[in-house]
Amino acid sequence: MLILWIPFLLLIIQDSSLAIKITELRVPTHAIKDRSVTLVCLYDLEGEALYSVKWYKDGWEFYRYVPRDDPPQQTFPINGITVNVHNSSNNQVALEAITLSSSGKYRCEVSAEAPSFQTEAENGEMAVVVLPEADPIITGGKPRYQIGDLVRVNCTSTRSKPAAQLTWYINSELADPNSVYQYPTIVSLTQDHLETSILGLEFRIKAKHFRRGDLKLKCLATIQSVYWKTNEESMESDRPQKAPMPESRKSGLSATGRAADAVQTSNNSNAPTRIVERNLLILVGLLCCAMLRSPTPR
Repeated sequence: MLILWIPFLLLIIQDSSLAIKITELRVPTHAIKDRSVTLVCLYDLEGEALYSVKWYKDGWEFYRYVPRDDPPQQTFPINGITVNVHNSSNNQVALEAITLSSSGKYRCEVSAEAPSFQTEAENGEMAVVVLPEADPIITGGKPRYQIGDLVRVNCTSTRSKPAAQLTWYINSELADPNSVYQYPTIVSLTQDHLETSILGLEFRIKAKHFRRGDLKLKCLATIQSVYWKTNEESMESDRPQKAPMPESRKSGLSATGRAADAVQTSNNSNAPTRIVERNLLILVGLLCCAMLRSPTPR
């Protein structure tokens, strides 16, 4: 009885060995609005003939490649999908000017010709990103600070989808989480509902914050792996000026000058004594002359 099943088992094994395989599916996780993107589907037919390659978005077919048809390519209208047929083939489909509506689940389906009509499919997700209109903006800072001053600044990234993730750095070091605060996301009233993100930073300046007299604040804005922009501002140290010491009246004199003043002062203090001594000497001299001239008694 087992011998009768051997041909069927061999047929099953042969069929499984010849199964179609999708070897690689490339659907970018994130793509940028208004740009082009190419979806790639590589496969191995394992000796089978190709019947068709079909692409779907959210379950709706938008591109088909059937080699025996003329022309082999065919497109179907779907919101958010514009196919560039010239750059599309059996292995890839090129999309132009993608929009937010281009986000969704994409599926590549490969089928073999008769008699097997084997089909293999793989799925991938793509999200379309709207980049901010400008680089992140730092506001609220002053050009000069003193130690002990309170720094209060904001970093703003405007009108993107999704909102940009913001990060503060102080002198190239990640800011303390306790010094940053996230404002509520601002959503525009336009059809795209673009989002603006604001991240505040508040800290008190210490001596360690000034490096070579400068304090550098940097804000980094990122959106997944497709957007990475920074803005940096530099603040100078504004140290208070020390009051000048009162100048001594004789601070400009040298040691020699001070000695001369001392001698002069000493000389001035002895002047009256010398005058008295001189007058006494004159008086003694006059008395001596008078005694010599007077007659000697007999």
